[in-house]
Amino acid sequence: MAGVDRQLTLRFLAEPADVNFGGKVHGGAVMKWIDLAAYASAAGWSGKYCITVYAGGIRFVKPIHVGSIVEVTGKIIYTGTSSMHVAIDVKAGDPKFSERHLTTHCIVIMVAVDDEGKPTSVPEWIPQTEDDIRLRDSALRLMDMRKRIGAEMEAHVKPIVE
Repeated sequence: MAGVDRQLTLRFLAEPADVNFGGKVHGGAVMKWIDLAAYASAAGWSGKYCITVYAGGIRFVKPIHVGSIVEVTGKIIYTGTSSMHVAIDVKAGDPKFSERHLTTHCIVIMVAVDDEGKPTSVPEWIPQTEDDIRLRDSALRLMDMRKRIGAEMEAHVKPIVE
């Protein structure tokens, strides 16, 4: 049933194939895990196929070592008509111990689509706690910032006329 769980966590071990030239897990692998968790969160909330339309504010806080257990948690923090803002936390640690450290954080926006690939409605998420309201308000402020950044980026997309 859609709209029941707004949070999920994927868990797995960081493998040698995920390593970069410095011996740590490379950012591309982490970004793939983020996208997987965002999709699973959004599909679980909406009950529909979802596509990634934005991933931003990615902060690589600490490196992940090969052999670490990795937990990628996605949590719905805002819903629009067809979009879902998913906060992602990546934590990792030695699998022999329960302690996990934050390694990466970001926000991903997913959009539910129908069989023709057109945006389709999603269940509304209504914040219940003070923490939920804070997260929702943060998502709204980030939306406003993205609009301003998008306007600034237009200069990089349009050819300069001399």
